[in-house]
Amino acid sequence: MWGKLKNIILLQGVVVIYTISGIMSKSASASKGEPIRFLFFFGMEFVILGIYALLWQQMIKRFELSVAYANRSMSVLWSMVWAVVFFHDTITLRNIIGVLLVVAGTVIINTDTKEAPDA
Repeated sequence: MWGKLKNIILLQGVVVIYTISGIMSKSASASKGEPIRFLFFFGMEFVILGIYALLWQQMIKRFELSVAYANRSMSVLWSMVWAVVFFHDTITLRNIIGVLLVVAGTVIINTDTKEAPDA
């Protein structure tokens, strides 16, 4: 049980890293007329996506592909959190209902499957 929970937490950490690339992308697009700032955030987006790609390869070794991709849908939740924290976006009731459906589906998939054997 602890091993599966630990792997799911690691998988969510990888998803969080993926969503941080979106923060870099939006920050790059907001740097109008500041080429240094644009290049910094644009470059950071590529660095973060590279790290994510390496970590994602490790995650799909630990999980069935369908489970890994279902967990990736949690990026909707993390993106909404980042939108509020970093960009002061507002959240609507529809946003909350949508995220709750995604979270419920992810929980159902995670409790209904077996871990892939360690390679």
